[in-house]
Amino acid sequence: MALLLGCIADDFTGATDLAALLARSGLPVSLRIGIPPEKRDRSETAAFEVIALKCRTSPVEIAVEQARQALEWLRQAGASRFFWKYCSTFDSTAEGNIGPVADMLMAETGTAQTIYCPAFPENGRSVFMGHLFVGEQLLSESPMKDHPLTPMRDSSLVRLLAPQVAGAVGLANHNTVLKGAAALKARLEQLSGDNIRHVIVDAVCDEDLGTIAAASFDMPLLTGGSAIAGQLPRLYVEQGLAERPRHRQALPKAAGGQIVLSGSCSAMTRRQVATYAAQVASLRLDPIALAEGGATSACEWLRRQPDDAPKLIYATAEPEEVRRAQERLGREKAGQVVEEALSEVAREAFRHGTRRFVVAGGETSGAITQALGVTHLAIGPEIAPGVPWTFAAIEGEAVALALKSGNFGGETFFTDAFERLGAA
Repeated sequence: MALLLGCIADDFTGATDLAALLARSGLPVSLRIGIPPEKRDRSETAAFEVIALKCRTSPVEIAVEQARQALEWLRQAGASRFFWKYCSTFDSTAEGNIGPVADMLMAETGTAQTIYCPAFPENGRSVFMGHLFVGEQLLSESPMKDHPLTPMRDSSLVRLLAPQVAGAVGLANHNTVLKGAAALKARLEQLSGDNIRHVIVDAVCDEDLGTIAAASFDMPLLTGGSAIAGQLPRLYVEQGLAERPRHRQALPKAAGGQIVLSGSCSAMTRRQVATYAAQVASLRLDPIALAEGGATSACEWLRRQPDDAPKLIYATAEPEEVRRAQERLGREKAGQVVEEALSEVAREAFRHGTRRFVVAGGETSGAITQALGVTHLAIGPEIAPGVPWTFAAIEGEAVALALKSGNFGGETFFTDAFERLGAA
């Protein structure tokens, strides 16, 4: 099938989230970890190609260069339309990587104007009058205000984006979206006439997303969360550009032990860890101890557990504990030692027969996936909105991985994940 849309995601959990929503259509989706090293035969590409980068918190020049390389690969694979995917809480770095990458992609693709829509109503993310809400709270009043890596203290997407891009930032508010695709398209054209190339668009429900997708479908580049991209397959089918396959692709069976590895310190992950730790053998990692002794003791603990028993190893902690570790080690070092330790634990778990992994946290997922040598993932059933099981081959063995963004899923997510895999 021809490549319809080339997608670039700024982290691994975001990429699986995006791939999951695209895969709901039944059209083939391919998820590639990092920039593929080889040139692709166009006959080997899927309708939707997603490249997962690990650049959300990278220095801006690194993020831009990685995205440029991903764009080039997608172009060589045959893509002429593109999607830049970032988190539904619009976080990257204090300076922001979202805007600079979008500016580069617009210049490279000849895009005169693009939209920014991180809304994901199904997961409680909405944009109203240019302000981002998490559930009923403004982003700046939600637990994201205390995120250990990317604290979000402003809810205005216009204010957040304006310093990151060249040129003015405009808004197409909910009153316009409610009037339908034609009215929204007219508003975008009006803003374009005023030389406003970057437009925040409100969305509070899935119907809004459908309107936005229809109004912006002809843009060479769209940006946003996964939910707006999830509307695009329907439009490709309606316009005769794609045909839904009659049968879904068969997925491999991953037979082996199971483990949960959590580096996320989000509010929801803290609840998920507490729930699961009460049910299975668990070990908490302390960043300060890891900085002194590495992952040796964690790997020894893992080896003492029965290979087929469910296990949890986590560095998830309350905000005050995270702050203490960051004050002692520095913010970057505190995160780095956790990622390195959990990556070593993941490799040890694989050596001892673990073939089913649930990983919580975007940075953690990126580190562990790379440590396991994963380069390509097939998309399986969703566990929760935007969180699918994925499948890879590692050393000739089928492995299942669920890569979960910190705030996604309910409190019983870890148990739900393994039950969902068993029923698939």
